[in-house]
Amino acid sequence: MASSGILPTNYYQRYVNGVPMLGRKTLRFRKKCIILLLVMGTFGLIFLGFLFFYPNSNTNSKSIQTAYKRFVFTESFREARSDDGVVINPNLVRHGIVHNVELDPHKIVDKVKLNLKIQEDIQEERIKNYMALENEKARNKPDHDLEVKASYKKKTEEHKNIKSVDHHKHEKISLPLEKKLEGDNRKNDYNEERRNKVREMMKHAWDNYVRYAWGQNELRPISKRGHSAGIFGKTAMGATIVDGLDTLFLMGLKEEYQKGRDWVAKHLNFDQGFSEQFVEISVFETNIRFVGGLLSCFALTGDVMFKDKANKIAQKLLPVFNTPTGIPNAIINLKTGISKNYAWASSSSSILAEIGSLHLEFVYLSEITGNPVYKEKVTKIREVLAKVEKPQGLYPNYLNPKTGKWGQRHVSIGALGDSFYEYLLKAWIQSGGKDQQARQMYDEAIQVVEKKLLQTSKGGLKYFADMRYERLEHKMDHLACFSGGMLALGSQSLPDDHKKHYIELAKDIGNTCHESYQRSATKLGPETFRFIEGVEAKSVKQNEKYYIQRPETVETYFYLWRFTHDPKYRDWGWEVVEAIEKHCRVEGGYTGLKNVYLLDGPKDDVQQSYFLAETLKYLYLLFSDDILLPLDEWVFNTEAHPFPVKHT
Repeated sequence: MASSGILPTNYYQRYVNGVPMLGRKTLRFRKKCIILLLVMGTFGLIFLGFLFFYPNSNTNSKSIQTAYKRFVFTESFREARSDDGVVINPNLVRHGIVHNVELDPHKIVDKVKLNLKIQEDIQEERIKNYMALENEKARNKPDHDLEVKASYKKKTEEHKNIKSVDHHKHEKISLPLEKKLEGDNRKNDYNEERRNKVREMMKHAWDNYVRYAWGQNELRPISKRGHSAGIFGKTAMGATIVDGLDTLFLMGLKEEYQKGRDWVAKHLNFDQGFSEQFVEISVFETNIRFVGGLLSCFALTGDVMFKDKANKIAQKLLPVFNTPTGIPNAIINLKTGISKNYAWASSSSSILAEIGSLHLEFVYLSEITGNPVYKEKVTKIREVLAKVEKPQGLYPNYLNPKTGKWGQRHVSIGALGDSFYEYLLKAWIQSGGKDQQARQMYDEAIQVVEKKLLQTSKGGLKYFADMRYERLEHKMDHLACFSGGMLALGSQSLPDDHKKHYIELAKDIGNTCHESYQRSATKLGPETFRFIEGVEAKSVKQNEKYYIQRPETVETYFYLWRFTHDPKYRDWGWEVVEAIEKHCRVEGGYTGLKNVYLLDGPKDDVQQSYFLAETLKYLYLLFSDDILLPLDEWVFNTEAHPFPVKHT
């Protein structure tokens, strides 16, 4: 009876004790014959069906298997839906299903090709219409360069510390743009088209930043999302907005400028509640991009909001100067105010380029706010650098802020040293020629750099090598390509013989940097290029072959154009425009390249904030007339943000 615990009781009893429905004694012989015939007939029919309908295994088995699989697939597809009918697994493909044609791979390919063609046609038509509109505006409206100039004239009269230039200079620059440009109307139109193209590039970069990374520091144009480099910590502070704002203003992109201006007014706040681990920022980068960008916008527009924002950020940086020597540290925590140097920088030394690139911003800030503390801080740095003993008359790249002594004997006019020399010259220009100490330090430094570092390759290319403990390293950074522009700028106030010497040297450096571009497959320059046996102006190491949208080469083209008006510098600049458009432009903005020697090489997926602040600005100015930011009235910080020259 154990089974009664398993089978239902009534069923078990019917089977064991019940009367069987087909018992032997209940059937007669005739009935048995009928049943037998029925059984045999059934088997016969099955056998005939087998002969006529069973498929040939060599020809039709696959069809049956396919039909079976299709049936199973359809059933599984039907099950792979949510209750509301939405397909959960989008990778399932059913051909010929009318209500789901989007999943047909053939139709997908056709649709993609069609969309690409449509987008290409739309883009071509958009550019064509945009160029026609800009040309029409240029013919029918006053030139924006003159509007900027007029805005600056009005603003300078309202600020007691920044005086206007002589009246006759204003009469000279108020001439119509067409009369100022050199050459015939055809050349004017040609350069105007180039300038409009650069403006369109700026709009493409800006619009995609707005679309995909608004408020973030930078844009990843391929993955279409925000990006933040370590120099900004891990906090979104709108670096691209602040950095690119004066470029938008200069290009006359008024709606874009206003959107950026409104964001700065409402959201730029270095006092917001950051977490400690997210707020360690670079003092150098914050100064040249944020403080410099805000002060430039104030200088161009007179909008006091920019001045107030710059003042608040600069106040957050002041604790870095609390060292035994007054030499500032490199990094500050915005929440705690604690500062430090990079551990890798020669036993936590301060970096020459960084401590030397605060002067323009802090002096101008003291002048417009009336707060002398900013100027006092950078004056102290100058005093230390002027007094410290210099090995062979050179400035090494590292200085200990505790002892005031040099670190490693590494000298470079490129990375780690570059903008220190630039700011000595530009501080003198900014002061209207009054800061004689800055000019003297610049002249002496450049003379020694030329004597110790300037080299000529076997192919006749001049370059500035690095020096490490009195040994030359025959390489030149892309960063060092700014030096051509600096030498040209510094030559203008020298006696004729010295002026000619340094303008020729500036041309030589510009030519070398141009060669570094021309000798790559993409016609864009690498981060570092070398001069060794069999190699000139080319990279040899994999980690030196990248292009990250740096501006220094086109910066030198800009200065050389302004001082020589040789059209080749505009042509060289246009080569850069074409190369950027061909190799860096993507749907979501502009990307850098990981290897300039590969035509279809990998990309870094970063649109740098300085691409908008510097590279595109210098290219735009290169194709503009000299009345737009004349160099006797404006001086650029190392992020290409223009400050007014103080005239007496």
